[in-house]
Amino acid sequence: MATLLYRLGRFSFHRRGRVVAVWLLLLALLGGAAAAFSGSTSSEFTMPGTESQRAMNVLRQQFPQAGGATGTVVIASATAEKLTPDQVKPVVAQAAAVPGVLAAVDPFTARSLSPDGRYALVQVQFSAKVTDLTDAQREAYENVGEGVTGLRVEPGGEPVSGGAPEVGSSEALGVLVAAVVLVVTFGSLVAAGMTMVNALVGVGAGMAGLFALTGVVELNSAAPTLALMLGLAVGIDYSLFITSRYRQFLAEGMEAREAAGRATGTAGSAVVFAGVTVIIALAGLSVVGIPFLTAMGLAAAATVAVAVAVALTLLPAVLGFVGERVLPRRHRTGQARQATREAFGFRWGRLVIRLRVPILLAGVVALGALALPMQDMRLALPDAGTAAEDSPARRAYDLTSEGFGPGFNGRLIAVVTAADKEATTAAATRAAKLITGTEGVLAVAPPQLNAAGTAALLPVIPTAGPTDAATEEAVHAIRDKVATVTGADIALTGVTAIGIDISEKLADALPVYLLLVVGLSVLLLMLVFRSILVPVKAAAGFLLTVGATFGITVAVFQQGHLADLVGVDTPGPLVSFLPILLIGILFGLAMDYQVFLVSRMREDYVHGDTPQQATVNGLGHNARVVTAAALIMIAVFGGFVLMPDPIIKSIGFALAVGVFIDAFVVRMTLVPAVMSLLGRSAWWLPRRLDRALPNLDIEGESLAAASAASPREHSLV
Repeated sequence: MATLLYRLGRFSFHRRGRVVAVWLLLLALLGGAAAAFSGSTSSEFTMPGTESQRAMNVLRQQFPQAGGATGTVVIASATAEKLTPDQVKPVVAQAAAVPGVLAAVDPFTARSLSPDGRYALVQVQFSAKVTDLTDAQREAYENVGEGVTGLRVEPGGEPVSGGAPEVGSSEALGVLVAAVVLVVTFGSLVAAGMTMVNALVGVGAGMAGLFALTGVVELNSAAPTLALMLGLAVGIDYSLFITSRYRQFLAEGMEAREAAGRATGTAGSAVVFAGVTVIIALAGLSVVGIPFLTAMGLAAAATVAVAVAVALTLLPAVLGFVGERVLPRRHRTGQARQATREAFGFRWGRLVIRLRVPILLAGVVALGALALPMQDMRLALPDAGTAAEDSPARRAYDLTSEGFGPGFNGRLIAVVTAADKEATTAAATRAAKLITGTEGVLAVAPPQLNAAGTAALLPVIPTAGPTDAATEEAVHAIRDKVATVTGADIALTGVTAIGIDISEKLADALPVYLLLVVGLSVLLLMLVFRSILVPVKAAAGFLLTVGATFGITVAVFQQGHLADLVGVDTPGPLVSFLPILLIGILFGLAMDYQVFLVSRMREDYVHGDTPQQATVNGLGHNARVVTAAALIMIAVFGGFVLMPDPIIKSIGFALAVGVFIDAFVVRMTLVPAVMSLLGRSAWWLPRRLDRALPNLDIEGESLAAASAASPREHSLV
């Protein structure tokens, strides 16, 4: 692989004008396709095969009038007086006048009033699905209640909860921090700017292609932001790795084109390995069998693939234009001086080796302690109760809870289907009695039959909120009770029930996916390092990273410790797909740092250094680059913590924490401590297995001899 990438790097460097032109043309074409074909994203979560999704499908077939988006306008009296019909009528009229609204039900007609008469709910039914609502329709709906005096009016429901998170200044701050880290690392504005622009081109191409596909593929609203987050982070890091190696070869006196080829063949091989591991892990989310999660994983994987392609082709081409200007000015003018102080990585490596036992014990105990809150982790789909306090969805949620109780925000629907009207009515009546006597149920509305009389729906109000553990218990209790009703099919659905089903399925899939990822890491690292213990040690370190990251995220987002520092208004369960998504992403990033640090250790050991000296060299030569890469990752992911969307905020926080732990605690501290303890046994591999495994040559060991023998032999031109 190293030889192939070496040739690709030399070719891109030599044909730099053509390569840059191709990428700019591709970027323009993808941008045009995004402008012409992009569609809307969805905030819906579906789970084929579950009871809630099956019931939702029946509901849409038997009650087609309920197939569109639904909203609830919450009205509260501004005084201690009860609401009157005359006060409410203007709000109902405004809601009915919103474009696309089929009906707005007067709360006095529907008897949707609070016991004290001071609160009312106006049910609003749209003709179009929530994903098809226009910005004008959403804005008109959010303006319902304007100009009405003496009342507090808060439009809520699907029309104010959907849409993609906005990308703005918070992400720009992360990019700015990354740019500063690059300038400090390289000591050259040209090198930093080139690396950043290169990464942004990759992100632009990946995101444009993704948005172009939204016209034909339904994506969750969080998918583009996740792709942007990952694309930025890995794009900058991959360019950083290759540029750093290019500078190293230039500093050693190598000709520029040869340096570009060698950098692409060596660091580029590690980039390919790291990128492939991220792509495999993200694409592996499809094994869970959840469409929206599969789409998110594939979207992010595609963006990472583009970032790898850019680093291997566009970056060498750009290096051809800047040449030696990637070096600090004093190096270009021949004024470079040998460092008077040894690099920090060497000093840190010797310290870790000297104190390896206490460092190893302290590190494992500390990470284990940080993982303790993970045992209380609860998963749920986010609801308006965890949204930003000043958002329309949150205001409507809070006002509903204030007037009617939290259960009104998590209403359930029991769907009853039978052969005829008589059987449907009898089964619905029986089910209503059983559900009414269930613990955790506040009320059950009378059954509503469809025109044919073959289906009925029972609105159920739980006592607790949508993500409360008591509501989850109530859902299971209801399902157990209605299963005894004969002569009809009864299934429980609603946004709350769907969220519970998705969370449980994801929780069940988490151990299987974790085992898959850990097994994959052991296999891949065995191919790279030709060792048994190094992959096992790497997998153990990854498990420590994941456990500590989960523990910290639970402590902040679920238990509320230091929640104010990250802008969490209301602690609650973690978003159900966060753990499995975090495992997939962190796996690839952890392997990235593992390869860059340990490959140098292996290279020096093979060339005759002692295991301890090889460990010191691995840290000494690569600690600066890995530190910069980790800080860039943390800055990019941390920028998303500033977003108000709770899903993106929690993902950004968990990834930033995970990268910090894995890079600085596990890879740069615990790994060298373990490597020095293992000594020569770290590189042991049975002979039969050694012969059976292919040689991936990640560090390009064959390049030095081949290029020295005939540098032009590997050139494509």
